[in-house]
Amino acid sequence: MAPSDLFLLLLLATAAPLTTGQGFDYPTANLSTLWTNSNAALSHSVTYSDGTVLRAIVLRSPKTFYGPSFAAGFFCASSPCNAFLFAVFIVYTNSGARITNPTNGIPQVVWSANRVRPVKENATLELGVDGNLVLRDADSSLVWSSGSKGRSVAGMAITELGNLVLFDQKNATVWQSFDHPTDALVPGQSMLEGMRLTANTSATNWTQNQLYMTVLPNGLYAYVESTPPQLYFSLSGNKNKTANDPTKVTFTNGSLSIFVQSTLPYPSTITLPAAKSTQYMRFESDGHLRLYEWSDAESKWAVVYNVIKMFPDDCAFPTVCGEYGICTGGQCICPSQSNSSLRYFTPVDERKANLGCGPLTPISCQEMQYHDLLTLTDVSYFDASHTFVNARNRDDCKQACLKNCSCRAVIFRYGNNDSDGDCLWITKVFSLQSIQPEIVHYNSSAYLKVQLSHSPPASTPTANKNKIILGATLAGIGTILLVIIAATLYVRRRRKYQEIDEEFDFDQLSGMPTRFSYEKLRECTEDFSKKLGEGGFGSVFEGKLDEERVAVKRLESARQGKKEFLAEVETIGSIEHINLVRLVGFCAEKSHRLLVYEYMPRGSLDRWIYYRHNNAPLDWGTRCRIILDIAKGLCYLHEECRRKIAHLDIKPQNILLDENFNAKLADFGLSKLIDRDQSKVMTVMRGTPGYLAPEWLTSQITEKVDIYSFGVVMMEVISGRKSIDNSQPEESVQLINLLREKAQTNKLIDMIDKQSDEMVSRQEEVIQMIKLAMWCLQNDSNRRPTMSTVAKVLEGAMTVETCIDYSFFNADPVLSVQGSQSTYSAPPPASVLSGPR
Repeated sequence: MAPSDLFLLLLLATAAPLTTGQGFDYPTANLSTLWTNSNAALSHSVTYSDGTVLRAIVLRSPKTFYGPSFAAGFFCASSPCNAFLFAVFIVYTNSGARITNPTNGIPQVVWSANRVRPVKENATLELGVDGNLVLRDADSSLVWSSGSKGRSVAGMAITELGNLVLFDQKNATVWQSFDHPTDALVPGQSMLEGMRLTANTSATNWTQNQLYMTVLPNGLYAYVESTPPQLYFSLSGNKNKTANDPTKVTFTNGSLSIFVQSTLPYPSTITLPAAKSTQYMRFESDGHLRLYEWSDAESKWAVVYNVIKMFPDDCAFPTVCGEYGICTGGQCICPSQSNSSLRYFTPVDERKANLGCGPLTPISCQEMQYHDLLTLTDVSYFDASHTFVNARNRDDCKQACLKNCSCRAVIFRYGNNDSDGDCLWITKVFSLQSIQPEIVHYNSSAYLKVQLSHSPPASTPTANKNKIILGATLAGIGTILLVIIAATLYVRRRRKYQEIDEEFDFDQLSGMPTRFSYEKLRECTEDFSKKLGEGGFGSVFEGKLDEERVAVKRLESARQGKKEFLAEVETIGSIEHINLVRLVGFCAEKSHRLLVYEYMPRGSLDRWIYYRHNNAPLDWGTRCRIILDIAKGLCYLHEECRRKIAHLDIKPQNILLDENFNAKLADFGLSKLIDRDQSKVMTVMRGTPGYLAPEWLTSQITEKVDIYSFGVVMMEVISGRKSIDNSQPEESVQLINLLREKAQTNKLIDMIDKQSDEMVSRQEEVIQMIKLAMWCLQNDSNRRPTMSTVAKVLEGAMTVETCIDYSFFNADPVLSVQGSQSTYSAPPPASVLSGPR
């Protein structure tokens, strides 16, 4: 068979520059050809909107007028580009065999030679006269070679399947990329026994992480690297036609088939969605194996199937919460001893719980006498491949681990009788998972080895009992004394601050907003006669100071003294941004607490998107601008202030509009005025029904709750309806539940505001905006974008994440929150906003 019959390839060569619309002039890449990684040397270079740079060397001619096709060359996914892969990638091409740059058609790498060591600008790839394909960096250092030197190579080609091959004079394959898979498979590609896929560290970090999938004699297995490797997924196959054939896993259109040498009672084929367009499969950094497909309608890649399904949920994946992290309903926490204040583990990053935990005191094999086990009930582990068979009861299981320093934890699994079970031995602890025994149908306890800071004193049972009694007695007496002392100090301090409160010179604080007298504000609001709105912490009135219209908020349930109030106002008054409502001044006089804001003539956003005032629909451009304004305001609070500020009550009632429909956030940074909460883990539920993120159920709160609320507001702006609308049919009352249903049935068009003919006619743009909202609504807060990323997407500098989970969870039906909706900027009774913390 001739190379042209096999490959039908086209070539980009420096010797023959190309112009747009032309095809390539060479059917093969011949020996003794050198390509240099630069725009000048490789004429067919494309830079994408996200900064990705592609420089093709060989390219398949497309089957259709437009569509995905395979190419090989230099690829960079960072900006500025200083790290290139020599790779095979899927690109979008036209009928002239030219790579085009559609909105979301970013190239997808399906094989790379040098992800461990990327090269720089001016690196070279050479197909030498000796038949060896060699990649060198800009300094001429050897990075990678095909190892085909002296093997009668005649040329290089890329096949219709996306296989990069070196072939000989008889058209036989000498070397092929399919024999060296990295993290992806394409239809028609097989993995033979011993081959493996290794996940990248992240979508933009090509270094290999500790997760890999490999083919063993009896099937396909996925592990996390340790000593020994820990298994988290397996799939066995059926018998091969020829008993001596090696085990093989083949990805074809509609299936992933596994053939092994022995018959086992397990499924041999995973049924996949039939291909409507080009597909590929990627083993990703979270341990999932996902099937992607190109969508011509949306000009982008989308996940159409997740091959690895774990029971009972995603908490069973080995790195979902990092090392030692415990996964519960998608949330990550560090292990702790029940009913004890002792801490043995601390988060790797307080702000990123999914990165896992580390021991406060490292395990020392020289001090094994100070080892102990931390007990965790109803906690299990993903790896069931290695059991300590000589320990059938709980005590033996624990003692076996304490006697061997290489053991870092044991899991004891049992049925109804906890004296007889299986002991799982763990030498490196990855993510653990909370379980409900009635769901998984077994009981499980985890025992994590910890290093005590000192040796516990040796004692007899009687001595222990006496010490416990003595300790309890002393603790009781000490507690009583402490309570008396604390009460005395509190009374004295309260009297002292009451005296200071009356004598405090308000003007001694520098940088404060204007201070007004209560009489001045009563006069400017005409005795508080023009009410704009009200909520649980006060009412808002229209006023006029000189020639400036203002909105005066009278706080009616603040519990702070004047000094604390002034400290808060000083902080809030220093926050200025074009998309935040400006604090003009304040009043702190006797029991009066008032805040003066700039007046926003068009009121709150809810007046314009719910059609309560028979207003005409906002045009699409205005809606987009409002959404961008909100994103910029939140980005400032989250990422640009000296101290991070979480709003915690993003909703249309707290978004005000000026005369030109520019949006500004209101009631930001005021929680400390109402209810000071210094803890990073918030225990008091805050916010408004319809906008609450799922993590409110666990009280593990970060600024990401604002991003979830922002996603809800986006959907309200797009759909023209409330998040919770009891006038709708029962199945449509909850907007987020309705969005989930439409996303899963591919009917997002139904979410568009039908009162806006313009939006209906521009449905593709609107659906992209809906997908951005869905990205913000991810159940896992770590998968939500930052507000700076959201702003970049809205401005067209980035694209929406493609791996979006459509099973949004609505926390509101679970949370019991009462409150009325505001008509201006005052929050409802349940609303509390957060200040710097």
